[in-house]
Amino acid sequence: MDVMEKQVLDCSRKFWHAMEHADELGMRAIADANCNFIHIGITCKLDQEIDFYTSGMFQPTEIQINEQKVDFYGDTAVVRTDCNYGLLLNGEATAHHFAVTEVYVRAEEAWKLVTFAFTALVY
Repeated sequence: MDVMEKQVLDCSRKFWHAMEHADELGMRAIADANCNFIHIGITCKLDQEIDFYTSGMFQPTEIQINEQKVDFYGDTAVVRTDCNYGLLLNGEATAHHFAVTEVYVRAEEAWKLVTFAFTALVY
């Protein structure tokens, strides 16, 4: 694994950890303020995504990262995260196998998350 790949995967893992623990400051440290989040039933920006976690609307119960792969396109990195994601959604247990597309851009030697898109896998 080269240095840039390690940097991007470190950002990804920090963001997943912050989400799992409803850590607003951790999420803001990684994501651009204008970041887009695409879920099965909604799209939103960072402030609303943070509110879903900090309000308890989204309460992760288990996040299992199965595999992550990174592709680079200049100063853009695309991470494909294969994961099993269990959470309480408005108090109801849900679990999905997802492919999550995470898009990071590099600005001033730091990587920032700009898109986080969930795709439910059905195989």
